[in-house]
Amino acid sequence: MLTREQKKEAVSELGDKFARATSVFVADFRGLSVEDVRELRGLLRSEPEDDFEYRVAKNSLLALAADGHDAEVLKEHFSGPTAVALSYGDPVGLAKVLVKYSKDHELFEIKGGVLDGKPLNEGEVKHLATLPNLLELRGKLVGLLQAPAVQLARLFNEPGGQLARLVAARKDALEE
Repeated sequence: MLTREQKKEAVSELGDKFARATSVFVADFRGLSVEDVRELRGLLRSEPEDDFEYRVAKNSLLALAADGHDAEVLKEHFSGPTAVALSYGDPVGLAKVLVKYSKDHELFEIKGGVLDGKPLNEGEVKHLATLPNLLELRGKLVGLLQAPAVQLARLFNEPGGQLARLVAARKDALEE
């Protein structure tokens, strides 16, 4: 059992995490084995550029820590065996991992989440997981930015290429 000081420290630590997080998701892990939870933690750590965290804490401590933060809207979900998954970067990446894990492990149930202060239900979290993550969006943006430059380079090279092909054809015609 935690002492009063340990509880205050835990609430403070969780509050700091809620303040830093770009998104928070709540899940029910009832029935999962220790090995299953270890697997989930491994999945969350598998991408070094992603900054995800998975925590299990007492519901009362989670509720106290959520006060004054975006996660406050999740208090209704703090009942039963509750775990929180936090993203300090790309929220879509975390949603993708959690949704995929919940499909593979039926006992793992996503209760909801919060993204930039907006509460999300289970369906919205699943929809969020279908969106492109930050890395995919960056790739698309780079492609969009490069496309005009590539087209411009082709445009400038084309008249010279046409002239070279014309000269080569004329040369071939004269040689015959």
